[in-house]
Amino acid sequence: MLLMGTKVGMTRVYTEDEKSIPVTAIKVGPCFVTQIRTTDRDGYSAVQIGFGEMNARNQSIPLIGHDAKAGVAPQRRHREFRVDEAGAGEFELGQQLDVTTLEGVAYVDVAGVSKGKGFQGGMKRYGFRGQEASHGVERKHRSPGSIGGHGNNAGMGGRIKKGKRMAGHMGAVRVTTRSLDVIRIIPEEGVLLVKGPVPGPNGGVLEICPATRLYKSKAAKARG
Repeated sequence: MLLMGTKVGMTRVYTEDEKSIPVTAIKVGPCFVTQIRTTDRDGYSAVQIGFGEMNARNQSIPLIGHDAKAGVAPQRRHREFRVDEAGAGEFELGQQLDVTTLEGVAYVDVAGVSKGKGFQGGMKRYGFRGQEASHGVERKHRSPGSIGGHGNNAGMGGRIKKGKRMAGHMGAVRVTTRSLDVIRIIPEEGVLLVKGPVPGPNGGVLEICPATRLYKSKAAKARG
């Protein structure tokens, strides 16, 4: 199961024993089922959801017709999640999915596009230590050091090996944060509170689904 929402921001909540927990507020949905794929027709079984109602004049004609078949307004984003044949039968076209769908879920995975940092050097991008900041060192303390020794690659010439960690574009990539604790669900506001940070800026679009692979400590806790 997959839901989409927007990141509202971070705050904190307090437990009964006055313990402070940092949380991220996510405005979940509403999402609508826009297509149900079947093995007979499409070769695989999945459910497609739409998120973000938009003005029809700003959407393409094919997508307007696609969403109209499900009886919903044009949606800005569409995503699919795989289900088996039995699971697909639990959904119907035009069905609305909101934050209450996550009731009873203890851990979720949240995916989004991280903040773009532009062109950055090796120290910021990879956490390099940098050169010695003492006497006798040229004024290039933040340089990554020599790279020529990495050029010889068993007869491949003097080119630098692919994957060499150097300066370059940082951020603006898809990031998934796994096994976040669900702290609270506020149905009347459609808000989900999860422990800790999630990728992207405030207002960024996120994908939320029940955790698919728990960390060992959380898996043991879930087993009881």
